[in-house]
Formats: sequence, structure tokens, C-alpha cells
Amino acid sequence: MKLARVIGRVFCTRQDPAIAGKKLLLIQPMRWEDESELGDPVVAADAVGAGSSERVFWVASREAAVAFPDLPPVDAAVVGIVDGHQTGDFRG
Repeated sequence: MKLARVIGRVFCTRQDPAIAGKKLLLIQPMRWEDESELGDPVVAADAVGAGSSERVFWVASREAAVAFPDLPPVDAAVVGIVDGHQTGDFRG
């Protein structure tokens, strides 16, 4: 799974009827280690009701299509909202 921040929404005047009512988010991928930006923004279907500026984890490719079995195949899907994470040394 990958880390990203929600930076916007995508609205379509014409779309496949199967995605009507589904929220499309514009997300900025980030590195887990320092939360710096990683690459270009991505459009992802939202499975969890994420909001503006929230950190989310997302999947791509086949895993994204599995998150929405009732939709035409999607390339990216937000599947969780990140409340916090720890990297590096996590010995107690």
C-alpha cells in the first residue's frame, strides 16, 4: 500500500454510468519515511470517504480494481485513512 495526501476532487460532466455517485479524489503520493511528495498527482476512486488534506493509503492496478468490484476497472483506489504511522526503529 502507498501513502498519499488528498489534494482535491475530480468532477466529470460525462462519465460511465457505473461510476455515477462515486467520489474521485486527486491524491499526491508521498514517501512513508518523511512524507515528502513522490511523483505526480493521481486520480483515485474513494472507497472510504476521505476528505480534503487527509493522509490516505491507496492501491493501484489489480488491487484497485478489487476494491470496486461493481465498477469498471479503476487504476487507483483510496482504501484507508491514515491516523498515524511509524517508520525506522520501533523497538519498545
